[in-house]
Amino acid sequence: MPDCVTVTDAVSLPTGFTAHVANIGIKDSTTDFLVVASERPAAASAVFTRSRFAGPSVLLSRQHVADGRLQAALVVSKNANVATGAQGAANAAELAAGVGAALGCPPQDVLVTSTGVIGRQYPMERIRAHLATLSAPPYPVTEAVTAATAMMTTDTVAKFAEATVGAARIVGLAKGVGMIEPDMATMIALVFTDAEVAPADLDRSFRSVVERTFNSLSVDTDTSTSDTAAILANGAAGPVDLDAFTAGLDAVCRSLTRQLARDGEGATKLLVVQVDGARDDAQAKRVAKAIVNSPLVKTAVHGADPNWGRVAMAIGKCFDDTDIDQERVVIRFGEQQVYPGDVDEAGLERLSATMAAEEVTITAALAIADGSWTVYGCDLSDQYIRINADYTT
Repeated sequence: MPDCVTVTDAVSLPTGFTAHVANIGIKDSTTDFLVVASERPAAASAVFTRSRFAGPSVLLSRQHVADGRLQAALVVSKNANVATGAQGAANAAELAAGVGAALGCPPQDVLVTSTGVIGRQYPMERIRAHLATLSAPPYPVTEAVTAATAMMTTDTVAKFAEATVGAARIVGLAKGVGMIEPDMATMIALVFTDAEVAPADLDRSFRSVVERTFNSLSVDTDTSTSDTAAILANGAAGPVDLDAFTAGLDAVCRSLTRQLARDGEGATKLLVVQVDGARDDAQAKRVAKAIVNSPLVKTAVHGADPNWGRVAMAIGKCFDDTDIDQERVVIRFGEQQVYPGDVDEAGLERLSATMAAEEVTITAALAIADGSWTVYGCDLSDQYIRINADYTT
């Protein structure tokens, strides 16, 4: 089994991976350009947004990872390169070619990701000037926090996590705080490992983990046009037990998912919704998403108001699930059952304390079969509106 997940600033990239970070003036003076490169070609897997407005960088990267091999991942933050047409596609290809030339690898071995404002072309004059100075790896940056910081847009904290599996390490980086309702994985997440894993095994493991972690995250019900989650495994630490590796990967991605939810735009609390006793896992996920996405549930959590009726309402919205019987459903806030049954004054005090915590767990038991799912979200505050009302200005 993997060692405990680590998220301290001491986390470094796995053996054989180094990073280059820079500010090239995309929007402000913060770092906005990141390349994480492997010293050797790596087995790779990635999943992307299903948005019909997927950006050129996403479309290009789908092609590049199709053969299960990558050597580097590139992030341009604060510019999404979405709805930019043929010019945007040409710019993404030029980025991959420039990084590939510096690494000495084919452009097809470079994953290109972007995040930020939609509808703006890359500032190619600045990017070309910077690419001309890009050297071959190894690069000077090895700290996960420095690499993760370069990915940030409106994030308030860098997001990264680490687990060890035998002699190998798994390190994940992520960014994302808004426009998050996964239809893959709504944000950018990059995972690097020095474990030796066959491409087909890596793909199966990664996709199964993404479904239970990043795909079970929602901040505001809006699916991004730039979603990318990828993993590169360079094999420098040798082979590992596949089950243990998958468990370690799950631990890293689940930690990143929780960090993303906790840092949701304007959020003050992490909201965890668990549904069990469903007909199957798909139904459990559907009901859990209905709860976590309800503005009324989210505002009740923000105000520490134990209004369980809003949870009942959210479950009731799943009207096509005709096997849900309100007479059999049980709703809990934390460990306390709120429906069915009356909550006395002492119970209300306990509920208020539960709802005031930095992490609030809501459980719904459907009493149908054994399907279960857990999703992650956050409360809804007036700061979310303020942040997004002024995003481009």
